[in-house]
Amino acid sequence: MAKMKVRFAPSPTGPFHIGGARSALFNWLLARKEGGTFLLRIEDTDLARSTRESEENIKAALKWLGMDWDEGIDVGGDNGPYRQTERLDIYKEVTERLIKEGKAYRCYCSEEELETERQAQLDRGETPKYNGHCSHLTDEQIAAYEQEGRKYTVRLRVPLNQTFAFDDMVRGHVSFESNGVGDFVIVKSDGIPVYNYAVVIDDHTMGITHVIRAEEHLSNTPRQIAIYNALGWEVPTFGHISLILGKDYKKMSKRHGATSVDQYRQLGYLPDAIDNFLALLGWAPEGEQELFTKDELIQNFSMDRVAKNPAVFDIDKLNWINFNYMKNLSDEALYELCLPHLQEAGYASASPDATEKAKLIMLCVCLKDHISFGAQIKEEAKLIFDDTFAFDEAHAEDIQAVLAEESCLTVLKAFREAVAGLEEITPEVVKATIKGIMKETKLKGKFVFMPIRIATTGQMHGPDLNYIITLFGKEKTLARLDETISKISA
Repeated sequence: MAKMKVRFAPSPTGPFHIGGARSALFNWLLARKEGGTFLLRIEDTDLARSTRESEENIKAALKWLGMDWDEGIDVGGDNGPYRQTERLDIYKEVTERLIKEGKAYRCYCSEEELETERQAQLDRGETPKYNGHCSHLTDEQIAAYEQEGRKYTVRLRVPLNQTFAFDDMVRGHVSFESNGVGDFVIVKSDGIPVYNYAVVIDDHTMGITHVIRAEEHLSNTPRQIAIYNALGWEVPTFGHISLILGKDYKKMSKRHGATSVDQYRQLGYLPDAIDNFLALLGWAPEGEQELFTKDELIQNFSMDRVAKNPAVFDIDKLNWINFNYMKNLSDEALYELCLPHLQEAGYASASPDATEKAKLIMLCVCLKDHISFGAQIKEEAKLIFDDTFAFDEAHAEDIQAVLAEESCLTVLKAFREAVAGLEEITPEVVKATIKGIMKETKLKGKFVFMPIRIATTGQMHGPDLNYIITLFGKEKTLARLDETISKISA
């Protein structure tokens, strides 16, 4: 039995979509699980929309997600070139063979003639398909068309009364009747092969054994099987994975949020968290486990457990997964993830020195439990960097109740006096200072912590108070304590 070989073959026509990343991941996981080969091919026959910039974006995204490829673009191999526009001679040779064998023919019908016939079929209540007008042209007719200067396409001769059937890895047994297909174009009038034709030649000549792709390609499969049959080539095993829907059960689009892999990278998500999340879009592992290392994904992945039903892209689930991955980052790695966002907000300089870096690392650690991805630190860091001070209006009643406590003023004055006398402020020093006030006033924790938190941050809840006060520094902490004490005393 041939060694498994799968491929990912994107069209470089725009930003790399998260759905494409999921297709790539399923192929990559299966290849790694089965000890097979993962190939990357670029399908750039859409000349008007394909760009090298998009190709680079795709490659960069795959590398960022940790999906290395064994053969293909940049890496090389025995079956290149791996860009379709560099394979036109290969397609031409196969086309000439099909025409010579009578399995394909030149079609001189104009677009206007085809549209007129299509409309007539619709008017008769028929499914539109090519009527075979050019399928048996005489030499004289061909010469006349050539004399007119008509351009031609090449159509595959599809046999009638046949069934194109295959066992899909996800959908089970699938069949299509050839009579509903009709003779279809395989080479356009500009000599460029259509998708369905080029992909078959590429997959065969590159030795692809399993084709795992999005469900929207299911309707292409009968045409591709017709091409395989005409060429006498073995049909690979197909697996069509479900669409990705938004939470409103409509096809994933920009209205659901970020749709490209690069957007998630720029927002400060972690690649392994994205992989973990994408794997769970349509694949159901055994048991209740939801957080997987890359090695665990490879070990557990199976096409047998890929669902037919559409997968729902739940951003809250992604944020939960990413939050759990962020918790395991070192302080340095967390800082590196958050730094671009702090710089964007104006909270960090372009090149932090050792002192600034130490403060920013403390900030990141302090806010770690309050962010699900890097960009969220911009909003959370306002607490530290925004000098405007006001009590949280959403909890105004509760805040007033704490400030009205008999012991509140005593606690705040004692804390203010203690902070004023400190030579340095560190989380450890703040912690010891608050403990000293609890001992001095004989008050339990919340009767000390809560007044200090409200008096310094204006909030009932938030990050570790010892870190917050350290990050505020002495001057800012005293200013806020004075402002709150004066409000209570008034």
